[in-house]
Amino acid sequence: MRNSLILTLLCFANLDAGIETYFKKAENKSDMHKMAGIDFIYMINLDPRPEKYERTMNALRPYGINPYRFSAVNGWHLPFEAIDEVGIVFQPGMTPGPLCSVYRHVNGKEYQSFEIMKELGVAYYAHSLSRGGIGCTLSHLSILQDAYDSGYNTVWIIEDDIRVVSNPHELSFLMTVLDNFEPDWDVFFTDNEIKGGTGPVPCTVIRPRPLVELQPLEYYLQRKHVQGDIIKIGMRFGSASMIIRRSGMKKILDHYKANKIYFPYDIEYFLVPGINLYALNRDIVTNIAGGESDNGAPAYLDKDKK
Repeated sequence: MRNSLILTLLCFANLDAGIETYFKKAENKSDMHKMAGIDFIYMINLDPRPEKYERTMNALRPYGINPYRFSAVNGWHLPFEAIDEVGIVFQPGMTPGPLCSVYRHVNGKEYQSFEIMKELGVAYYAHSLSRGGIGCTLSHLSILQDAYDSGYNTVWIIEDDIRVVSNPHELSFLMTVLDNFEPDWDVFFTDNEIKGGTGPVPCTVIRPRPLVELQPLEYYLQRKHVQGDIIKIGMRFGSASMIIRRSGMKKILDHYKANKIYFPYDIEYFLVPGINLYALNRDIVTNIAGGESDNGAPAYLDKDKK
């Protein structure tokens, strides 16, 4: 009986570990990284990807926009204990299922296994969520925490695979329009949809998310005209370019601190309770279609071999 109790306590020890334990600090900030209506501009960039940083800076330099380079959380380098602590830990009372990803450790080595969520004390993620995807989420959350702690009201977060379609300074005017018509907005996307190799990739389905009560599909499918080029949306893919208000920072951070990581970031933020999402029906800053990513695998290792 005593050994069984000790084992149970060990299984659930990581439930007390806050996800913020693995947030990364934004260091050496200055007041150079802002524009009208935006208190701070962050660019997420992995240390092994200086070429992506330079490409993004070159795209923004003609407009006098100078984002702060945030050294991304590299999910491929996270310690075993981080993977065990930032995912959803199966607890007594939870319903088993669905088929998930589990990171198992055997003799000091790790492998990804696909299993039904049912084992007490084990951390689970959405099927096939990679270490890179976990690092991407932690990077965004790290920035949101820094922005919130810094007292910023509005920040622009971009990833290092953006494409500038037209003058980004127009976003300052569009935010004033949005303030006039929808002052409670939380997130404003600077494009219409994420772009894949063959064009826009709309999000049209939702999957169950443990620990979170979802709205009906119709709620997420909404696309309501607000004013001019601005639309209210219920969901979408992509996190390459997001303007986030202080209210949105808090909602997203509170959601993750309570529920931890399950889906990739861009399949999770629209599940945050009460989040108010807006976008454009045209592109100002969007992602590079088919751009090389290190989320599914550390592709930068192949780059280094060339």
